[in-house]
Amino acid sequence: MSSHGQKVAVITGASQGIGAGLLAAYRKLGYGVVATSRTIAPADDADVVTVQGDIADPATAERVIAAGIERFGRVDTLINNAGIFIAKPFTEYTADDYAAVIAVNLAGFFRITQLAIPHMLAQGGGHVVNITTSLVDNPDSNVPSVLASLTKGGVQSATKSLAIEYATRGVRVNAVSPGTVKTPMHPQETHQALAALHPVRRMGDVSDIVDAVVYLEKAPFVTGEILHVDGGMSAGH
Repeated sequence: MSSHGQKVAVITGASQGIGAGLLAAYRKLGYGVVATSRTIAPADDADVVTVQGDIADPATAERVIAAGIERFGRVDTLINNAGIFIAKPFTEYTADDYAAVIAVNLAGFFRITQLAIPHMLAQGGGHVVNITTSLVDNPDSNVPSVLASLTKGGVQSATKSLAIEYATRGVRVNAVSPGTVKTPMHPQETHQALAALHPVRRMGDVSDIVDAVVYLEKAPFVTGEILHVDGGMSAGH
């Protein structure tokens, strides 16, 4: 069990990129962390529990939340960061593309959030943060990505719906909507072209997204917010 009163964050997609940045940030805030991804390595930090598994599998969500309760006795924050992005012309998406993106981006979000919220309610409050994409609000003709909009758009709408459902019970639900961020998902040779898609002419850094999540964590009057951290994409081009 954790020391009395230590808060606990569950982070999906935690092995690299934004997820790894969030893991470091929540440890710095003093939280215990349950970190999951398909490839995550065991941690040498007693306040970090790692769970290997595909968030598309509901059994993974069950194992992750159970691990948090077993080690720390509570779950305070859930960050739904795991995601798959496949950009293709609409008619070229395959049945496998569709199944994979739905499984992670929608079903993965749904089950773990369903399992986490009762623990938050039991202790009088908590926080869910969903990582979406600026393409939900601002499709780009250079980046055909209907599956991102279909799934992350659903999660963005669910963010507001859950925020209202739980507003009187201490559970806040917010989203961060990034532009394109420098992570291992984007090879170095694509960075110049990706930077040009943003009005500020640069890609986001992992720290830009992490700082936004930390702000939301510390903002008790903010719920149902879609915080665009996208170099101006949501304002126009």
